[in-house]
Formats: sequence, C-alpha cells, structure tokens
Amino acid sequence: CTETKGFSAPEIKKKLSLRASVTGEIVLDDVRLPGSAMLPEAAGLSGPLSCLNEARFGIVFGAMGAARDSLETALDYAATRQVFGKPLSGYQLTQGKLADMTLEVSKGMLLALHLGRLKDGDGVTPEQISLGKLNNVRGAMEICRTARTILGANGISLEYPVIRHANNLESVLTYEGTTEMHQLTIGRALTGESAFR
Repeated sequence: CTETKGFSAPEIKKKLSLRASVTGEIVLDDVRLPGSAMLPEAAGLSGPLSCLNEARFGIVFGAMGAARDSLETALDYAATRQVFGKPLSGYQLTQGKLADMTLEVSKGMLLALHLGRLKDGDGVTPEQISLGKLNNVRGAMEICRTARTILGANGISLEYPVIRHANNLESVLTYEGTTEMHQLTIGRALTGESAFR
C-alpha cells in the first residue's frame, strides 16, 4: 500500500529515455507489513520473480517490435531517398545493412515465438527468458543503430521513430534485469555454478 510508513516512490525527471511513461524510484526505508500483505501461494522471492519473468517475456517481443519498426523505416527511407540519381536502397552497402537487419529481426522473432510456444506448452524456464531478453534487446539496439546510419542526419530527428526506439532500448537493456544479471543466469544454467555470490 502506498500509504505504508517508509515507502516512497519519487519520480525520476529529465529523462532522455522512456519519456512517455512516468518512472519512479522505489524506496523502502524500514518498511513493516503484516502477514496478510504476503502474496498468496508465494514462498520467498518466487512471487516477485515470477512477475519479473512475465515482464521479461514481454520484452522479448517488444524489443523486436522496436527493431522491426526501425527496419521498416530504414527500408522506406532508403527506397525514397535519392543519392546521385538513384535510390539509396540501390547501393551495395545499404542493401548489406538491410539484409543484416532483416536477418536479426527474423532470428529474434523466431526466438520469441519459440519461447511463447514453450510457455504455452510445458513451460519456459527463467533461464530461457533471460536468453530471449538478452539476445533480443542487444539485437534490437544494433538494428536501431544501423537503421539510424541509413537515415543519415535524419536518423537523429524525431520525425522518424528510430532514435526514439534506440533511446528507449538503452533503458530496456537494464530494466527487468541488467545484461550482467541475465549473463549470470544463463551462465549458472550452463555450468551449474552460481556466480551471484
């Protein structure tokens, strides 16, 4: 409950990323709650961590949405931008960038769909969700950076969505678990050794 003594959530202002949403810091200063405030059927951190896994699962798809929009913007821009008498899309380096971005969007979407099918079936593990979030956010960031280069100086203009996606993905990289946390989660699954402590 937000009226609980010791709880506060001061808003973070002057953001360059995730500007469309209100972001706040959660401060718990010697907060005391009754037993009735516990999540039903949750033991230890299982309740909050299962919520985090749901959010992370959504990011696996959301990151690819930003990547796909950036790719589609770059494709449209390259087709209409005339450079030395022909469309920018007619040049080898541009086509190489577009092909690589398409490859990464396709791989990311296949990974997201696979994780979704696992989730609908026998279940998806937290390690698999970490793999999806880590891969798809990294891939989406690189796609946005590449799309921005195709747009040239227009790549930093809010007339196009690419720089907004890139800025937002900088935050997505660390929220719902940092890159390092996901690397250690995957590492623990691979080795059986926990490097968290």
